[in-house]
Amino acid sequence: MKLLIVALGIAFLIFLIVKVKLNTFISLIVTSFLVGLALNIPLDQIPEVITSGMGDQLGDLAIIFGMGSMIGKLVSDSGGGYRIANTLIDKFGKKQIQIAVIIASFIVGLALFFEVGLVVLLPIIFVIAKELEMPLLTLAIPMAATLNVMHGFIPPHPAPTAISGIMEADIGQVILFGLIVAIPTIIVSGPVFNYFLRKFYPKVYRIQEKIPGLGEVKEFELNQTPSFWLSVSTAMMPVILIGIATIWSGFLATGSLQQGVQFIGEPDVAMLLSLIFAMYTMGYKQKRSMKEISTTIEEAITQIAMMLFIIGGGGALKQVLVEGGISEYISSLFTNINLSPILAAWLVTAILRVSLGSSTVAAMTGAGLVAPLIAQTGVNPALMVLAVGAGSIFADHVNDAGFWMIKEYFGLSLKETFLTWTTLTSVLSVTGLVCVYGLSLIL
Repeated sequence: MKLLIVALGIAFLIFLIVKVKLNTFISLIVTSFLVGLALNIPLDQIPEVITSGMGDQLGDLAIIFGMGSMIGKLVSDSGGGYRIANTLIDKFGKKQIQIAVIIASFIVGLALFFEVGLVVLLPIIFVIAKELEMPLLTLAIPMAATLNVMHGFIPPHPAPTAISGIMEADIGQVILFGLIVAIPTIIVSGPVFNYFLRKFYPKVYRIQEKIPGLGEVKEFELNQTPSFWLSVSTAMMPVILIGIATIWSGFLATGSLQQGVQFIGEPDVAMLLSLIFAMYTMGYKQKRSMKEISTTIEEAITQIAMMLFIIGGGGALKQVLVEGGISEYISSLFTNINLSPILAAWLVTAILRVSLGSSTVAAMTGAGLVAPLIAQTGVNPALMVLAVGAGSIFADHVNDAGFWMIKEYFGLSLKETFLTWTTLTSVLSVTGLVCVYGLSLIL
C-alpha cells in the first residue's frame, strides 16, 4: 500500500509539472502535503515535517551552492572559461580535438553547472568546428557528456553535494572517488559513443552555419582574458582545497595543524576562500570595479534562486517519505531480495529521474529512500552518493529542461534528440554505475 501511495504521489507530481505546467517548487510542496496525509502523518505535524525537510536540506547546501554559482559566474564573465578552452584546443590540434574538448569541459565543469558550462563552451566549440569544417556534434557530444558527468558526480554541484549530506558521506572521498569514476565514464559516453553514433546514425553529423537558440553570445579578445593557469586555478580552487585537506589530514598528527587543515577543507570554508580568490583573480586583477564584481555575484544568485527553492521542495518531499515510513520499507524490500545496495541506489534514483525529469529532485528523493541501506550493509557512503548520482542522469527526455537545451543548441529534431541525447545519458548513467560497482570491489 505504501509503495502505491508513493507511485500515485509521483504520478501526481509529474501531472502537475508536465501537464498542468505548475511551478516545480509549488508542485513539490502540494505533493508533499497530499502524500503526508495519505501516509497517515498527523495533520498538525505535516507543516513541521515539510519545514524541517526544507531547512535540513538548505542548511549547508545554500552556502556551497550559492558560492559555487558566484565563482562560476565570475569565471564566465571574465573570459576565464574562454581562455581555458581556447588554450587547450590550440595546444592539441585537429587530430586530438576531442581530447582537448573533454579536458576543457572537465575543467570548466568543475566550477560551472551543466547549463552554464554549455553556454560558455558551445560558442567556442562552434567556431572551431566551423573552421575545421567539422560537424558540430563531433565536438558537442564529448563536451555535453563531460559537463553532465561533472554535474552529476562531483561536488560542489548541487545533487552530489546535497546527497553527500543526506548520506553523511565524506565530501572529500566523494570528490576523489567521483574523479576516478568520471574518467572512464567520460571516455565511454564521449568519444566511444560518438564513434558508434556516427556509424549507425550519420545523418545528425552535419555542418552547421549557426547555433539555433543560443541568442547573443558574449565575445572576448583573447589578450583581454585572464591567463590560462589563473583561470584553471580559480575554477578548480574549491576542489583543490578540499582535496588537499582530505589527503593531508590523514598524514598529520592530531593537533592544531591537523585541525587547521581540516578547517580549510570544510566545504563552506573552502567555498568562501575560493570565492574571495575568484573575486581577486577574475575581478580586481582584471581591473573590474567592486561594483561590477558585485553585479556579477548578484546575477549569479538570481539565476539559482528558483533552484534553491526546488532543492528545498525536494527535501520536504524526502522528509515526508521518511516520516511516513517509506524509506525503511523500501530499504527492507531491497534487503529482502538481496539486491546490491549500490544497484538499489542507482535503480531507485533512475526510476525517479525518468519519472520526474529533475536530476536534483530524483537524487535527493532517491538518497532519502536508500540511505538506511548504508547502516544495514556497511557500504561506503561515498560510493552510494556516486551510485545515486549515476542514476540521477539516466535517460534525459522531454520532462527536463536540459533535453530542450540540447535540441535547440545542437539544431536537432525531436527524434534526433531522443536518439542522440536520451541514448547518451542512458549510456552515461549505466557506465557510471558499472564503474562505481567496480570500485566497490576494490575498496
